[in-house]
Amino acid sequence: MKDLFLKYKEVIMYLVFGVLTTVVNIVVYYVVADCLKINYLIANIAAWFLSVLFAYVTNRKYVFESKSDHILKEMISFFSARLATGALDMGFMYVTVNFQILPDFIAKIVANVFVIIANYVLSKLFIFKKDGE
Repeated sequence: MKDLFLKYKEVIMYLVFGVLTTVVNIVVYYVVADCLKINYLIANIAAWFLSVLFAYVTNRKYVFESKSDHILKEMISFFSARLATGALDMGFMYVTVNFQILPDFIAKIVANVFVIIANYVLSKLFIFKKDGE
């Protein structure tokens, strides 16, 4: 079992912190949109920003175990990639909510599935790639 965990450690850790990042995103969205009664797009921006900040710290330290000395470059790359997937999230939310395809909370959950997958691919291939990869 330990060998299996070690073999898939990065993916398992990404999924664990991806779930936690998604929880941060959804909780912030809910608090801002439903409790504070702020527009759903503004709530989505607040949720995105706080969840990306959480994701950067956890991905760098626990998932990809980055040892890079180029932290600023890494952080800019991370936030840029997340900005792209954040735009995907915003576009999905706009279309599904404005055209009444899905309720906003369901749309938020569905969008997060696509965002998590895209974020892993971008992080693995471009942001936290190990030397020689």
